[in-house]
Amino acid sequence: MKIKIIGPAYPYRGGLASFNERLAAELMSEGHQVSIETFTLQYPSFLFPGKSQFVTADAPEDLSINRTINSVNPFNWFRVGRRIAREAPDMVIFRYWLPFMAPCFGTIARCTARNSSIRILTIVDNIIPHERRPGDRLLTRYFVKPVHGFLSMSGAVLSELALFDTTTPRILSPHPIFDNFGDAVSREEALRQLGLDPSFRYILFFGLIREYKGLDLFIRALAEEKVRSLGIRALVAGEFYCDSKPYYRMIDDLALNDTVTVHPHFIDDNDVRLWFSASDLIVQPYKSATQSGVTQIGYHFEKPMLVTNTGGLPEIIPHMKGGYVTPPEPEAIAGAIHDFFTNSRSESFTRGIRDEKKRFGWGKMVQSIMELYSESIKAKE
Repeated sequence: MKIKIIGPAYPYRGGLASFNERLAAELMSEGHQVSIETFTLQYPSFLFPGKSQFVTADAPEDLSINRTINSVNPFNWFRVGRRIAREAPDMVIFRYWLPFMAPCFGTIARCTARNSSIRILTIVDNIIPHERRPGDRLLTRYFVKPVHGFLSMSGAVLSELALFDTTTPRILSPHPIFDNFGDAVSREEALRQLGLDPSFRYILFFGLIREYKGLDLFIRALAEEKVRSLGIRALVAGEFYCDSKPYYRMIDDLALNDTVTVHPHFIDDNDVRLWFSASDLIVQPYKSATQSGVTQIGYHFEKPMLVTNTGGLPEIIPHMKGGYVTPPEPEAIAGAIHDFFTNSRSESFTRGIRDEKKRFGWGKMVQSIMELYSESIKAKE
């Protein structure tokens, strides 16, 4: 089949770009002709909370990535949509994660759909954003209307989709494992390269830092006496997409400066394996969630994980098999951390992670996309 993926890709950084590139490679490995349409401008600089939208690495090999889309230029949207309609791919897969993209993607989808032979599918990361703004639902309705099929990676998002559409074909397929960050290195080598003391055990909070991700809950959990007495260390590795001052103030007020190491920078793909290889437990104390790429990095490196019982996270980590599912409360998080280290859960949880990771192959994602395509054809008939 001839397939287009529309969304972030090289030279843009982040999990969405990594996912789209990995999906394209998997589709190609199964014999499909795939190209990615990404942005000439993704976000205007004044709207982007980070330091840079771009990677510094070389372009991925053997992928067709075309920078064609300007997210804020309506003339561009019509031009791109009409061109895709003329090119007549069998399907166009939009990656939808933010209402900001709805006018751009919705217009391209409408123009593309004028060629009735094309099926328009979307992989929905969030249908309702974590950080809500006026007009979000109106924008999302505009995007949803021309779509022929929805793929959700969590039951929570699939349920929320019913607020916007109840008749279009849809399918649930979990976020596949992020296996594109290389192999693990030894704990000793990872600690050496990161400049960390090998006499301590480490817990990792990883990824872009936003308020809904619950870093404050994690910091408060570390201050609980049952955790403080363990003598462990915490690593926070990721760029702040919110005000960092309250978190540093909390670390200082709770006398955790010797306990918490903050690396407030975006982690390059080549360095991801170091942070995970150095750590004993990965924590995601989210206050709200859909699915998360961090859990799928954790699966790749076979690391026990602690998540909160929000959104789709409990669907991914089986409690007391591959880690913990706790309420989003400092006391509960602290109790799980204490249990992990005092009862030496690492070995049994790692076995559990190895068993569970079989559920999250990229082949399953491709199979789900093809099933959704077939369902969209039947709905058309």
